[in-house]
Amino acid sequence: MKKDINKDLTLFFTPNYPRFIKQDSNKKYLITLGIGGNIGNTKQLFDKLFLCLLKDSRFDLLETSPLLLNPPFGYLEQKYFLNGIIRLKSNLCANDLLKIMQRYEKKFGRKRSFQDAPRTLDIDIIFFDNKKINTEKLIIPHKDWANRESVIIPLKYMYKRSY
Repeated sequence: MKKDINKDLTLFFTPNYPRFIKQDSNKKYLITLGIGGNIGNTKQLFDKLFLCLLKDSRFDLLETSPLLLNPPFGYLEQKYFLNGIIRLKSNLCANDLLKIMQRYEKKFGRKRSFQDAPRTLDIDIIFFDNKKINTEKLIIPHKDWANRESVIIPLKYMYKRSY
């Protein structure tokens, strides 16, 4: 199912996005990930990522947002992006989480050519519990998240549904 927000923004509802997994978790950190991509069958790739995270014992998957089709920013000469949000819990520290998410990106064909380039899968750590981190490799909360429709719109849907 899809819902047009305006001429540039469309929400997609699939079996795994949005999905609320009713599960108690005793893991330590609440994590919000942003996912995006615009190369290949992005919906199928997101489903594969969902299943990988569901099976990965380092994570307790809590919920996902609907997927948002939206225009690129930065480098504009590329296809629209599909974006979504995944909320999970883990006992991993933020740096270990970053390394694992970068391995998932690579597993699903991510190649880093230039900033804002087309990609199969981008995984951003939007929030890591209530922590603030600002290092060369990692900035949390994710830089400029509050000004990105690709984060705000899926997050709004999750908060409306969850609370």
